[in-house]
Amino acid sequence: MATRQAPRGLAQLPNGLTIGRLVVLPIFGVLVARSSGGHTLWGAAVFGAAGITDQIDGYLARRWNVESAFGKIADPLADRLLIALAVVLLWHAGRLPWLALAIPLRDVVLVGLTPFALKRGYRFEVNMAGKAATWVLYASLAAVLCTGAGTAWPLWIFWFGVALAAVALAQYVQKARREFQA
Repeated sequence: MATRQAPRGLAQLPNGLTIGRLVVLPIFGVLVARSSGGHTLWGAAVFGAAGITDQIDGYLARRWNVESAFGKIADPLADRLLIALAVVLLWHAGRLPWLALAIPLRDVVLVGLTPFALKRGYRFEVNMAGKAATWVLYASLAAVLCTGAGTAWPLWIFWFGVALAAVALAQYVQKARREFQA
């Protein structure tokens, strides 16, 4: 993809979209918490819109060559927080099994290890499996929010996203080992 200069006044739009995802966290949380058993079309709409902005902000930042240190940290953090919040709330509503809590647990471990990795010179770059896992998890969790309890197909998509997340994590660990040994 060829890079272009950002249209006048829009260079901060990618970071603005990321901040928007952080701002909707409490709104999304309230919508799901007040829902009937984790079924909320409004919550799914907010969550789905947040997932779409994730794709748009990254695309624009790369296309306009306005990637920033803030965006490299805040963008994945916003995704992790939204997905973790959705998993915890849907688990609490009885819509996801306890094993789904591996997703937020993984994120807590990664956040805890990030300062150590940064001190050792690790360069965080999202891999394709990580991007795909995020897309699949956004889609599957939005589907869980839209469907009734006992609907199986969104869970199959969710577990596929979990598998992709595991592959991505293995790739990150392998990359870290190579970089730390160098």
